[in-house]
Amino acid sequence: MIEAQGLTRRYGDFTAVAGISFTVGEGEIVGILGPNGAGKTTTLRMITGFLPPTAGRVTVGGRDLATEPKKARRELGYLPENVALYTEMRTREYLAYRARLEGMPRTKARAAIGEVLERCLLTDVEQQIIGTLSKGYRQRVGLAAAILHHPSVLVLDEPTVGLDPKQIIAIRALIRELGEKHTLMISTHILPEVEQLCHRVLIIDRGRIVAEGTPAELRARARSNPVLTITLKDAPPDAAEVLGALDGARTVTSAGAAGHLRLECAEARDLREAVFRAAVARDWVLLELSEQTTSLEDVFVRLTTHDPERPDAPQAAAGQEAGTQQEAGTQQEAGSQQEAGTRADHPDGDAGEAAS
Repeated sequence: MIEAQGLTRRYGDFTAVAGISFTVGEGEIVGILGPNGAGKTTTLRMITGFLPPTAGRVTVGGRDLATEPKKARRELGYLPENVALYTEMRTREYLAYRARLEGMPRTKARAAIGEVLERCLLTDVEQQIIGTLSKGYRQRVGLAAAILHHPSVLVLDEPTVGLDPKQIIAIRALIRELGEKHTLMISTHILPEVEQLCHRVLIIDRGRIVAEGTPAELRARARSNPVLTITLKDAPPDAAEVLGALDGARTVTSAGAAGHLRLECAEARDLREAVFRAAVARDWVLLELSEQTTSLEDVFVRLTTHDPERPDAPQAAAGQEAGTQQEAGTQQEAGSQQEAGTRADHPDGDAGEAAS
């Protein structure tokens, strides 16, 4: 459904996104991870047409975003990180306005508005002025507007930001439900959210894709030598020496309190059975024996941690700030053009009655 080829975005001498390429298949949920300033939001804005790439191309549902922008955008629903809403409008009124922009007939618009109000937990504030809503409610209004016209592709930038724990659970359930019928791209800083929602993950750093795969695949690639955590009751003085002599053991170190040991194994070796047999043979009381697992957080930190004193750091920071300012102006201009284009593209007489 989405194909990006050589996407690049520059701001003067600073390159925010450097020639990244990827595909997102139909019905797939793909997460984008990266530290602040890595290029995640810039990438999503280029995919949705809110920001033109310096180089590269994007196709959505087989339609080139540069040569067929209106047809490609009809397939897209976009929830930006900072939701731009008309704060003087009421919730239902705003959704009716968005329905008119999408050219939805009156009957279809009314049904769709009622559906998204319920799905996004907005029925209790549908007549409330948006400017009086909390940040969490505004986020949900933005999500409702993104899915209102039943797009085949949804692009969500930080969809659960600003929500309380109960709301996060509800929105995650909605995203899973949407993933059954839509293709989704999600940018988030919440790593457990990626584990729960995404089929595949792209990790972006300094404008480049540094890793790609399922969460399980990424953990497996990042896993180095297996490490066992061992806890012995009344551990004898020679415990570390005995365990260190096992075939396949590399190092044994104290893991803090007395009796807590950390055993690093040779590559691809599992010494849990050997440790157990050694404990039984010496009448040791084994309280704990477990293998440390690599989390997605470990993978993320390993791939995106750099020397803070690198010489290009000040230049990169300045470039990011300039890029953010330029993106803000470009996004506003693109949004105005998109709304104007949508109105011109759908002169449906019935659509004008959607708000009634």
